[in-house]
Amino acid sequence: MLAAFENILPVFAIVMLGFGLRKSNFVTADKWQIVDELCFWVLFPALLVSTLVKADFSQIELGAVTAVMLLMVVITTALVLAIYPVLRRVWKIGKPQYTTVFQTVSRYHGFIALAIVLELFGPEGSTAIALSFAVMVPLIQFVNIVVLVSFSETIKFSFANVALGVVKNPIFLGAMLGLVLNFGHVPIWKPVLTFMDLLASAALGLSLLALGAGLSLKAALNPSREMWVGVLGRLLMIPTLMGVLCWIFGVSGMTAQVLLIFAAVPAAANGYVLAKKMGGDAELYASTLTVQTVFSFITVPIVIWVGANFFA
Repeated sequence: MLAAFENILPVFAIVMLGFGLRKSNFVTADKWQIVDELCFWVLFPALLVSTLVKADFSQIELGAVTAVMLLMVVITTALVLAIYPVLRRVWKIGKPQYTTVFQTVSRYHGFIALAIVLELFGPEGSTAIALSFAVMVPLIQFVNIVVLVSFSETIKFSFANVALGVVKNPIFLGAMLGLVLNFGHVPIWKPVLTFMDLLASAALGLSLLALGAGLSLKAALNPSREMWVGVLGRLLMIPTLMGVLCWIFGVSGMTAQVLLIFAAVPAAANGYVLAKKMGGDAELYASTLTVQTVFSFITVPIVIWVGANFFA
């Protein structure tokens, strides 16, 4: 357990550094907004393209792993949608709060997962995490945009609005471009690959710093019931469900451990941007993500230990 904690410590140290830089006003809040936009529109898509283009998917049993990830998204979506009538009737939850609960449970901060996987397994782990990006990122982006538009009080639902939300999303586009280039065996000029790699190398550190800078201690100190649904759903339900699916489909070894890590990390920070732009509760997203990040210091090492002892 101590070894697992030591492996994730550098990742969370960068997150805490970002929090400290913002709280001390060494880097002011308006500048962090620029970093968020840069990561969302440029660096994240470049990292996805760079990772997916170079991934060797022949090393993985694609059928079982893909089935696990697809079922993961389908079951998570069904479970969180199923609790909406209960939350609305019992807690009188509003649509903006519900879409944020949906996002904070269903989204994965893939770049925290990538940093941890590279620390634990080195380049060998990049293929499994790349497959996670390839299958789950486009699908999760699509599902969340559909939910945000469907429950939005400011955007009228239509298939055109859903399609527009997907087409304009750079994370979705980056993942799809990387897949097309990989499976299409499209030759890429070496300077272009180097260019993408340089952008990708900037993405990981900056995204972790930006995550830390976006944490809201004030919001976290005023927790709501909706926040705890997001925290418990994300950090307990999702890793448990992933472990069960890996066991059912016989996925083991490093691949299962990578999938468990992917399931154990907090929600993606870019969901905060979508909540702001598409009528969600951005303040609730910030508080939920803050508490998820703090508790993941404890839960992620536990999940790593479980993966190493029961799936290796």
